[in-house]
Parts: sequence; C-alpha cells; structure tokens
Amino acid sequence: MKRLIRRRSAAETAGEVAAAAAVALPMAEPDPTAAAFFDVDNTMMRGASIYHFARGLASRGLFTTKDLVRFALGQAVFRVRGDENPEHIAEARETALAFVAGSKVEDIVRLGEEIYDEAMADRIWPGTRALAQSHLDAGQRVWLVTATPIELARVIAQRLGLTGALGTVSETVDGVYTGRLVGDLLHGPAKAEAVRALARREGLDLNRCFAYSDSANDLPLLSLVGHAVAINPDGELRDHARENEWDIKDFRTGRRATMIGLPIAAGAGAVAGGVAAAIALRRHYRSS
Repeated sequence: MKRLIRRRSAAETAGEVAAAAAVALPMAEPDPTAAAFFDVDNTMMRGASIYHFARGLASRGLFTTKDLVRFALGQAVFRVRGDENPEHIAEARETALAFVAGSKVEDIVRLGEEIYDEAMADRIWPGTRALAQSHLDAGQRVWLVTATPIELARVIAQRLGLTGALGTVSETVDGVYTGRLVGDLLHGPAKAEAVRALARREGLDLNRCFAYSDSANDLPLLSLVGHAVAINPDGELRDHARENEWDIKDFRTGRRATMIGLPIAAGAGAVAGGVAAAIALRRHYRSS
C-alpha cells in the first residue's frame, strides 16, 4: 500500500512539473473584418463532392451503377458544352427535388459523415487546405461556398476545421425534405449574393476578403472580393485571371483538369448528383 501511495505522489509531481514547464503557443489575433471563401469541387476537393457522395451510396447498395453512370454522363455533357441554360437547370432542379421529397435530413448528414471519411478526405487538395489553414492561422474566418447541399457542405467544413459553409438550402419540415428549395441553387451570381449577405451580417470588409475557385462560373464571387485567386482554373478563368493579374495556383500534377476525376458542372452537376443521392435514399426507405 505504501508503494502505491508513493507512485501516485510521483505521478502527481510529474504532472505538476509538466504543467509548470508548458508554454502556450501564441494564438493569432482575431481579424474580424477579413475572411476567405473557398469553392469546393475541384478547388478544395478533387472532383465533385456530390459525385463522391453518390458513389458512397452506391457502394452501400442503395442504388445501381447504372444510375451513377447516367448522371455522371449528364455532368460531363454540361461541363464540355458549357450549357447552363436556365431552363435546363430548372428542369434538372425540379426532377431532383421530386426525388428528395420525403428524405430525412438526419440520414443525409449521417451518410455524409461516413462517406466523407471513407471517400472524400483523401481527395482534399493539400495545397488548397494549406491556404485555408493560413487564413485560420491569421485569425480570419474561412467559409466554403458551394452549390452542394448545405448538409454535405457543413460536413466537409467541420471535418476540415473551417468556420462554416454556404450551400444550397432545401426546405424541410420536421426534419424531412419537402421537395422545394429555399431560394435557389447556390450557383454563379447566387454565391456572390450569399457572400454579400454574410458580409453584412458578420461585419466583413469585402475589400479585405479572399475568394478561391476553379471555375469561370464563380467570376461574380471572385470579382466581389479584394483578393481573388484562381485554383486549378479552367481555361476561361485562367485567361480572366491573367488579364486581371489575379494569383493563379495549380495543384494538379500530370494531367489537366478535365482528366482528373469526373468532369463537373457547378450548378447542374450538383443537381444531377442530388438526383442520384435522392434515388438511393428513396429506394432505401421503400425497402426498409
């Protein structure tokens, strides 16, 4: 018993000595008027987040490979043709929402967390992640801004230790999707409007803020802030960035952007992915 008492006393002494010797690293001074805004698909993450999510659902047997291929090809067509006709986007959105109706939010969040850890975490561009961390280290808030559904966007932001996310918001009642959007897709000009509204709420000086994207679709957002950066840019954005003397960073190696992962369309592609995910969940509910 005496030996036990002596060991405990020694442990307590060691703990006190360690605490006394500990030196807290200086924390960055908060910079409340500056923030950084990052697009997700092909900017923060290689490929389309909703596509990786759908693949995770497919691996669980919640829908078929044929479903996955069908909407993947649809994404590729939109990307190659650059076809973002409002009527086409509206049609795709309405189809997606019809499938989403009745799905549970908690299921989307739970599956999003599982699939991020399994299939998305290793697709984060280290270079972009380092840029985001540099803003956090400077005391600045870092937000994701994406057409991806807000539930999945929040999962990604949380896993990366970021401030939060702005994403497409679907209407819910009692934790279940109604099949209607609150507003519209967070795509193109809508991203800029979301950031503008957030800046008013948070007291941000947009001239001191940063925005990062790979796509010319995000020019409204990139043009809104004082510091725009093209990450893994498409041809149109690269040209615009050069003309406007914006920073350009390319973290791709060995292949061009169109050959990495699955080609995506920022707006319609996200909706197509949402269709596949919703099909999977709906089939799951019917079989359970």
